[in-house]
Amino acid sequence: MGVAILVDYNRSVKFLTFTKLQNLPNMKKKIIKTLLYTFGTLLFLVLVLAVHIYYVYRPSASQYTRVMARIDIKQPITPADANQITSFMAHEKGIDHVLVNPQTSIVVFTFFPLKNSGNQIVSDFKAHFPYKADRFMPTADNLKHSCPVAASSSTYKIYKFIANII
Repeated sequence: MGVAILVDYNRSVKFLTFTKLQNLPNMKKKIIKTLLYTFGTLLFLVLVLAVHIYYVYRPSASQYTRVMARIDIKQPITPADANQITSFMAHEKGIDHVLVNPQTSIVVFTFFPLKNSGNQIVSDFKAHFPYKADRFMPTADNLKHSCPVAASSSTYKIYKFIANII
């Protein structure tokens, strides 16, 4: 049983059920039914829009997607070691670009996630070199403060709101 809200000219609010609608004049019945159908249609369209936004902005990897990763080497390396690491990493499957900093013992590289995974690249690195090394994985706090544009954009806020609902 549905409920309709009717506001009288005297500004009194009345809650009507559909059985009570039969007792109203035909014009008021048409107006109330039209308003109910309009509200239902708008609610449905907003729901469809929310699902559409969720699926369009959902993160997914394509053939053009590049991911940046970092390997922290736990011991000092020389510039010659850095050149060997750069050469090895540049020839690994799926790696696009490699930067090695011998002062900080950090390897930063970009790769295509559809061709290779970051964990596999790090495993190959550890198997090939005698260094104690680990992949740097940012914490949730690091990720939260890493991109100031995403946190302030209205599209991102709408996406996160809808993602939390769904």
